[in-house]
Amino acid sequence: MNETLADWSNIGFELALAGYVVALVCYGIEFAARRGAVPTEAEAASVSLRQGQRGGTATLQGPIGHIGSAPRRSAAPLGARFGTAAVLVTVIGLAANILSILFRGLATSRLPLANMYEFTSMICAAAVLCWVIVLVKTRARTLGLFVMLPVVILAGVAFSVLYTPAGPVVPALNSYWKWIHVSTISISSSILLVTGAASVLYLIRGRYERRLSAQETLVASAGSGTVAAGEARSLAADTSLLSRLPSLATLDRIAYRTAIVAFPLYTFAVIAGALWAEVAWGRYWGWDPKETCAFVTWVVYAAYLHARATAGWRGRPAAWVSVVGFATIVFNLFFINMVVSGLHSYAGLN
Repeated sequence: MNETLADWSNIGFELALAGYVVALVCYGIEFAARRGAVPTEAEAASVSLRQGQRGGTATLQGPIGHIGSAPRRSAAPLGARFGTAAVLVTVIGLAANILSILFRGLATSRLPLANMYEFTSMICAAAVLCWVIVLVKTRARTLGLFVMLPVVILAGVAFSVLYTPAGPVVPALNSYWKWIHVSTISISSSILLVTGAASVLYLIRGRYERRLSAQETLVASAGSGTVAAGEARSLAADTSLLSRLPSLATLDRIAYRTAIVAFPLYTFAVIAGALWAEVAWGRYWGWDPKETCAFVTWVVYAAYLHARATAGWRGRPAAWVSVVGFATIVFNLFFINMVVSGLHSYAGLN
């Protein structure tokens, strides 16, 4: 084993973690800087306060939360600069993450996916790469805060808890199937991380829009002037930050398209795992805890794609199914690997 390359791998991962943290902070500053902006015209409520006055009507119109004030720009220049910096640092962190994986593989002369540390490092890199591709396709930069948050958590756990010194692979993993099964399961799980983040934000954005609609109804019904404009401002101030999230259509499209890419990969990974199990343990399927959880995840995402294409299940119901699928992935990654005993115990902390 090459100790020098192993040390470079460790340094690369530390730089990647630092880059991801800085990117997260920059995304957060950009998102917060947008708080003073009003929703777009399509999202803003049109307030109409009518007070009966002897044959006349006094009408006041404007977005909720900014009654009587001039419209502001949709994003602060400072926030835009931090957003640009966030993307740049994200790419730098991704490059360091990829180099860390490459050096680890060269140091050990094997695919660096033999333990939880290496697996989590690969998930972080693949998830960030997926996010960069989504960003190029959709320009939904505000999603970056919510993608980088779980990535930073995963990278932090890998660095502080899961770290395993570079070394030879355990016998159970000494097979060409490791190139097939483990790589495809890590890549597909990483893409589904973006799917899960988009689905969670879809639910949050949907709740915001329902609340905004309720505000419109409340203010519009105040024909006698019983609801003051100041109260309307207060109601809108509670949700103005959420107006900076991507639209429901954008979030739904991101979640669906990433799931469409990830699901075939995940399906292939499960099948490859069964073939590997037959070679390693003499049976294709034994309902090992990790196998069972992987199968449950597959069923949930199959249900999500079916729900997404079924009238009456699109939108919020489908998003909830996607969130459940993401929860099973996280449960499988941490609880099954670290707590539950099984044939996959070699992938855990021991």
